[in-house]
Amino acid sequence: MTFWQLVLHFLGFVMPALAMAVFMPLAGRWVMGPGTLSLRRRMSLHALSGVLVLAVGLWVYGHDGKMNTYLALVLTAATLEWFLNKAWRRR
Repeated sequence: MTFWQLVLHFLGFVMPALAMAVFMPLAGRWVMGPGTLSLRRRMSLHALSGVLVLAVGLWVYGHDGKMNTYLALVLTAATLEWFLNKAWRRR
């Protein structure tokens, strides 16, 4: 495997987490209003947590692309956005 193939393989692995990192803060801003953190910081937190979820899914199942891992990615992103917007304080 060449270096370029390794880079493309890694990008293919983390792309779902990076896509969620871009769209979840925008959706959270649209649904719950602006949060206290900047958009860039929220995106970086989503990217970090998403890659962590995908890595745990790879470790647990032995290969990537399992629907359970993607479900955990979506639930983690939604919970993190809810937490970052402090939605539990709203009525």
